[in-house]
Amino acid sequence: MVRDLSEDEQPRERLMRFGTESLTDSELLAILVRTGSRKMNVIDTCRTMLQHFGGLHKLVRKNWRELRVIEGVADVKAITLEAAFELSRRLQSGNGSGKPLFFKTPDDVASYFGPRLRDLQTEQFLVVFMNAAKAVTGHQVISKGGKTATVVDPAEVMRQAIMNEANSIIIVHNHPSGNRRASRADISITKKLIQAGEMLDIKVDDHIIIAGYDHVSMRAEGLMG
Repeated sequence: MVRDLSEDEQPRERLMRFGTESLTDSELLAILVRTGSRKMNVIDTCRTMLQHFGGLHKLVRKNWRELRVIEGVADVKAITLEAAFELSRRLQSGNGSGKPLFFKTPDDVASYFGPRLRDLQTEQFLVVFMNAAKAVTGHQVISKGGKTATVVDPAEVMRQAIMNEANSIIIVHNHPSGNRRASRADISITKKLIQAGEMLDIKVDDHIIIAGYDHVSMRAEGLMG
Protein backbone atom coordinates (compact mmCIF):
# COMPACT_ATOMS: atom_id res chain seq x y z
CA MET A 1 0.00 0.00 0.00
CA VAL A 2 1.08 3.58 -0.62
CA ARG A 3 0.66 4.36 3.07
CA ASP A 4 3.36 1.78 3.78
CA LEU A 5 5.90 3.78 1.77
CA SER A 6 8.05 6.34 3.48
CA GLU A 7 6.84 9.96 3.24
CA ASP A 8 9.59 10.70 0.72
CA GLU A 9 8.15 8.00 -1.55
CA GLN A 10 4.45 8.98 -1.35
CA PRO A 11 3.37 11.12 -4.35
CA ARG A 12 1.30 13.70 -2.48
CA GLU A 13 3.95 14.25 0.15
CA ARG A 14 6.68 14.44 -2.49
CA LEU A 15 4.68 17.06 -4.39
CA MET A 16 4.18 19.17 -1.27
CA ARG A 17 7.81 18.95 -0.26
CA PHE A 18 9.62 19.04 -3.59
CA GLY A 19 7.11 20.36 -6.18
CA THR A 20 5.49 18.78 -9.25
CA GLU A 21 8.75 18.75 -11.22
CA SER A 22 10.17 16.09 -8.90
CA LEU A 23 7.42 13.57 -9.67
CA THR A 24 7.44 10.98 -12.43
CA ASP A 25 4.49 10.59 -14.84
CA SER A 26 3.25 7.58 -12.88
CA GLU A 27 3.43 9.48 -9.60
CA LEU A 28 1.47 12.43 -10.99
CA LEU A 29 -1.16 10.06 -12.34
CA ALA A 30 -1.27 8.31 -8.97
CA ILE A 31 -2.41 11.51 -7.29
CA LEU A 32 -5.44 11.55 -9.61
CA VAL A 33 -6.15 7.82 -9.40
CA ARG A 34 -5.68 7.82 -5.60
CA THR A 35 -5.88 4.06 -4.94
CA GLY A 36 -4.67 0.91 -6.62
CA SER A 37 -5.95 -2.66 -6.58
CA ARG A 38 -5.51 -5.68 -4.33
CA LYS A 39 -2.52 -6.75 -6.41
CA MET A 40 -0.80 -3.39 -7.01
CA ASN A 41 -0.48 -0.10 -5.21
CA VAL A 42 -1.56 3.03 -7.07
CA ILE A 43 1.94 3.90 -8.33
CA ASP A 44 2.42 0.46 -9.84
CA THR A 45 -1.10 0.64 -11.29
CA CYS A 46 -0.26 3.93 -13.03
CA ARG A 47 3.11 2.60 -14.19
CA THR A 48 1.30 -0.39 -15.70
CA MET A 49 -1.19 1.94 -17.37
CA LEU A 50 1.60 3.96 -19.01
CA GLN A 51 3.32 0.83 -20.24
CA HIS A 52 0.08 -0.69 -21.54
CA PHE A 53 -0.86 2.36 -23.63
CA GLY A 54 2.66 3.20 -24.79
CA GLY A 55 3.46 6.30 -22.77
CA LEU A 56 1.82 9.51 -21.66
CA HIS A 57 1.16 11.00 -25.11
CA LYS A 58 -0.90 7.97 -26.16
CA LEU A 59 -2.52 7.57 -22.75
CA VAL A 60 -4.05 11.06 -22.77
CA ARG A 61 -5.96 10.22 -25.96
CA LYS A 62 -7.81 7.28 -24.42
CA ASN A 63 -11.40 7.65 -23.29
CA TRP A 64 -12.67 6.46 -19.95
CA ARG A 65 -13.98 3.17 -21.33
CA GLU A 66 -10.56 2.30 -22.72
CA LEU A 67 -8.84 3.23 -19.46
CA ARG A 68 -10.96 0.73 -17.52
CA VAL A 69 -9.02 -2.22 -18.98
CA ILE A 70 -6.34 -1.55 -16.36
CA GLU A 71 -6.97 -3.49 -13.15
CA GLY A 72 -7.74 -1.06 -10.36
CA VAL A 73 -9.06 1.66 -12.67
CA ALA A 74 -12.86 1.62 -12.46
CA ASP A 75 -15.40 4.10 -13.83
CA VAL A 76 -14.83 6.99 -11.43
CA LYS A 77 -11.05 6.88 -11.75
CA ALA A 78 -11.21 6.55 -15.54
CA ILE A 79 -13.65 9.47 -15.86
CA THR A 80 -11.45 11.59 -13.57
CA LEU A 81 -8.44 10.92 -15.79
CA GLU A 82 -10.28 11.68 -19.04
CA ALA A 83 -11.59 14.94 -17.57
CA ALA A 84 -8.10 15.94 -16.43
CA PHE A 85 -6.66 15.20 -19.88
CA GLU A 86 -9.34 17.30 -21.58
CA LEU A 87 -8.78 20.22 -19.19
CA SER A 88 -5.08 20.11 -20.03
CA ARG A 89 -5.82 20.27 -23.76
CA ARG A 90 -8.20 23.19 -23.27
CA LEU A 91 -5.64 25.10 -21.23
CA GLN A 92 -3.01 24.57 -23.90
CA SER A 93 -5.25 25.68 -26.75
CA GLY A 94 -7.42 28.38 -25.18
CA ASN A 95 -6.61 32.07 -25.10
CA GLY A 96 -8.03 32.24 -21.57
CA SER A 97 -8.78 35.97 -21.74
CA GLY A 98 -12.49 35.81 -22.53
CA LYS A 99 -11.83 38.25 -25.37
CA PRO A 100 -12.63 37.51 -29.04
CA LEU A 101 -10.14 35.10 -30.56
CA PHE A 102 -8.19 36.14 -33.67
CA PHE A 103 -5.83 33.98 -35.70
CA LYS A 104 -3.32 36.42 -37.14
CA THR A 105 -0.76 33.86 -38.30
CA PRO A 106 -0.57 30.13 -39.08
CA ASP A 107 1.37 29.76 -35.83
CA ASP A 108 -1.69 31.05 -33.93
CA VAL A 109 -3.85 28.37 -35.53
CA ALA A 110 -1.31 25.64 -34.79
CA SER A 111 -0.95 26.78 -31.17
CA TYR A 112 -4.70 26.56 -30.66
CA PHE A 113 -5.45 23.29 -32.45
CA GLY A 114 -2.13 21.49 -32.03
CA PRO A 115 -2.94 20.17 -28.53
CA ARG A 116 -6.25 18.81 -29.84
CA LEU A 117 -4.87 17.13 -32.96
CA ARG A 118 -1.19 16.30 -32.68
CA ASP A 119 -1.49 13.00 -30.81
CA LEU A 120 -4.49 11.57 -32.66
CA GLN A 121 -3.94 8.26 -34.45
CA THR A 122 -6.47 9.09 -37.19
CA GLU A 123 -7.03 12.16 -39.34
CA GLN A 124 -9.56 14.78 -38.34
CA PHE A 125 -10.69 17.55 -40.66
CA LEU A 126 -12.19 20.64 -39.10
CA VAL A 127 -13.29 24.09 -40.17
CA VAL A 128 -12.80 27.36 -38.28
CA PHE A 129 -15.52 29.99 -38.77
CA MET A 130 -14.77 33.72 -38.74
CA ASN A 131 -16.95 36.81 -39.01
CA ALA A 132 -16.36 39.92 -41.11
CA ALA A 133 -13.92 41.27 -38.50
CA LYS A 134 -11.92 38.00 -38.68
CA ALA A 135 -12.88 37.07 -35.12
CA VAL A 136 -13.27 33.33 -34.59
CA THR A 137 -16.90 32.43 -33.96
CA GLY A 138 -16.45 28.68 -33.64
CA HIS A 139 -15.16 25.52 -35.25
CA GLN A 140 -16.60 22.20 -36.33
CA VAL A 141 -15.13 18.75 -36.97
CA ILE A 142 -16.34 17.82 -40.44
CA SER A 143 -14.96 14.33 -40.77
CA LYS A 144 -12.78 11.70 -39.13
CA GLY A 145 -10.84 9.25 -41.20
CA GLY A 146 -8.04 6.72 -41.13
CA LYS A 147 -4.33 7.04 -40.50
CA THR A 148 -3.59 8.43 -43.96
CA ALA A 149 -6.73 10.20 -45.20
CA THR A 150 -10.23 11.39 -44.48
CA VAL A 151 -13.14 11.98 -46.84
CA VAL A 152 -14.36 15.57 -46.98
CA ASP A 153 -17.55 16.77 -48.65
CA PRO A 154 -17.18 20.42 -49.80
CA ALA A 155 -20.96 20.83 -49.68
CA GLU A 156 -21.00 19.90 -45.98
CA VAL A 157 -18.16 22.31 -45.24
CA MET A 158 -20.02 25.17 -46.88
CA ARG A 159 -23.30 24.16 -45.24
CA GLN A 160 -21.66 24.44 -41.85
CA ALA A 161 -20.08 27.77 -42.82
CA ILE A 162 -23.48 29.16 -43.82
CA MET A 163 -25.13 27.85 -40.64
CA ASN A 164 -22.43 29.60 -38.61
CA GLU A 165 -22.78 32.81 -40.65
CA ALA A 166 -19.10 32.73 -41.55
CA ASN A 167 -17.57 35.34 -43.82
CA SER A 168 -14.38 33.30 -44.11
CA ILE A 169 -12.99 29.98 -42.93
CA ILE A 170 -9.71 28.27 -42.13
CA ILE A 171 -9.28 24.57 -42.78
CA VAL A 172 -7.30 22.50 -40.28
CA HIS A 173 -6.43 18.83 -40.33
CA ASN A 174 -3.76 16.56 -38.90
CA HIS A 175 -1.28 14.10 -40.35
CA PRO A 176 -0.86 11.23 -37.83
CA SER A 177 2.25 10.14 -39.75
CA GLY A 178 4.06 13.29 -38.63
CA ASN A 179 4.81 14.24 -42.26
CA ARG A 180 3.76 17.86 -42.66
CA ARG A 181 3.92 17.89 -46.47
CA ALA A 182 0.57 18.48 -48.18
CA SER A 183 -0.59 15.47 -50.17
CA ARG A 184 -2.25 15.56 -53.58
CA ALA A 185 -5.55 14.88 -51.84
CA ASP A 186 -4.94 17.86 -49.51
CA ILE A 187 -4.28 20.15 -52.46
CA SER A 188 -7.26 18.83 -54.39
CA ILE A 189 -9.81 19.28 -51.60
CA THR A 190 -8.45 22.74 -50.83
CA LYS A 191 -8.99 23.86 -54.42
CA LYS A 192 -12.53 22.42 -54.39
CA LEU A 193 -13.30 24.29 -51.19
CA ILE A 194 -11.93 27.54 -52.60
CA GLN A 195 -14.12 27.14 -55.69
CA ALA A 196 -17.19 26.33 -53.60
CA GLY A 197 -16.48 29.30 -51.34
CA GLU A 198 -16.17 31.68 -54.27
CA MET A 199 -19.70 30.78 -55.35
CA LEU A 200 -21.03 31.58 -51.87
CA ASP A 201 -18.75 34.54 -51.14
CA ILE A 202 -17.02 32.65 -48.32
CA LYS A 203 -13.25 32.96 -48.49
CA VAL A 204 -10.94 30.09 -47.55
CA ASP A 205 -8.13 31.97 -45.79
CA ASP A 206 -5.77 29.06 -45.26
CA HIS A 207 -5.38 25.33 -44.81
CA ILE A 208 -3.19 24.37 -41.87
CA ILE A 209 -1.75 20.87 -41.54
CA ILE A 210 -0.79 19.75 -38.03
CA ALA A 211 1.96 17.11 -38.03
CA GLY A 212 2.97 16.30 -34.47
CA TYR A 213 4.61 19.39 -33.04
CA ASP A 214 5.18 20.76 -36.55
CA HIS A 215 2.75 22.40 -38.96
CA VAL A 216 2.54 23.93 -42.39
CA SER A 217 0.40 26.63 -44.00
CA MET A 218 -0.70 25.71 -47.50
CA ARG A 219 -1.13 29.40 -48.32
CA ALA A 220 2.43 30.13 -47.22
CA GLU A 221 3.59 27.22 -49.38
CA GLY A 222 1.79 28.66 -52.40
CA LEU A 223 -0.57 25.69 -52.69
CA MET A 224 -3.88 27.55 -52.69
CA GLY A 225 -3.83 28.92 -56.23
